[in-house]
Amino acid sequence: MKKHTNENLKDILIIGGGPAGLTAGVYAARAGMKTMILEKEAPGGKMVKTDTIENYPGFDSIKGPDLALKMYMQVINLGAEFVYDEVIEIVKHKETFIVTTRNGQTIESLSVIVATGTLENKLGIPGEDQLYGKGVSYCAVCDGAFHKGNPVAIVGGGYSAVEEGIYLSKFVSKLYVVVRKDHFRVDAVTLSKLEQLDNVEFVMNSIVKKVNGTDKVESVEIENLVSKEIKTVPVTGLFPYIGATPVTQFLENLNLNKSEGYLKGDAKLKSNIKGLFIAGDVREVPLRQIAIAAGDGALAGQMAVNYVQEL
Repeated sequence: MKKHTNENLKDILIIGGGPAGLTAGVYAARAGMKTMILEKEAPGGKMVKTDTIENYPGFDSIKGPDLALKMYMQVINLGAEFVYDEVIEIVKHKETFIVTTRNGQTIESLSVIVATGTLENKLGIPGEDQLYGKGVSYCAVCDGAFHKGNPVAIVGGGYSAVEEGIYLSKFVSKLYVVVRKDHFRVDAVTLSKLEQLDNVEFVMNSIVKKVNGTDKVESVEIENLVSKEIKTVPVTGLFPYIGATPVTQFLENLNLNKSEGYLKGDAKLKSNIKGLFIAGDVREVPLRQIAIAAGDGALAGQMAVNYVQEL
């Protein structure tokens, strides 16, 4: 490893402070690397917005924010620097990366790990944007309690929809689960927890066409894709969980290899640009879970350590 005169030069810069980024930080910091983690929101990524996690090794059940805090404190105690900021551009300059942030920082690093995760997709229907924050929400943990004693609708057939639906059921009088297909995309154990709830109604083969309301959500219009029947259902909240889009806009000038927007890497999580590694939900991977993201972070962190040591 070469000696550099720039005292501000980072060995490993990690973009994203979710489970992948925090785990990468643990491995980088333990190896004695000058490590910085950049995160524009709260540390923990989607863990912070998840009520209960029951499939992370070592915990039968743990609150998402609690697991996020444990990961954050571990990496901080190891000496990693955690900075709240958003990356807007990365430029490769010889053997270093020059990173520009929203707050005007310029950071130079020998290597970069991209662990920026994904953003929730919108339904793209009338009323969704206008009533965002007025009943339309993409975070049940954040806003579920506002609907105590009232009916709400959740859209989606994957893990996020089912898990957040279970959480919402604790507060609401009625939970309509709207699924485009005739089946869910989750394991039987997880689904059974939703199926056994008395205040849940499944609306299969259906989509939400419109959100109604002026100052707040008053109802949604649901279309059955088989019968073409449209019915108006009174609700105070709508929670879409219909997938997500990888956060990669700041990487456009690097021409990284992608598949349907997700970053592609080899078995060692190397991208097609030397010194840049990828980890977590932003990566092309068949399943997106906290345990998988953490595993990615461990591997990417160690590979970045090896890369820097060999310079």
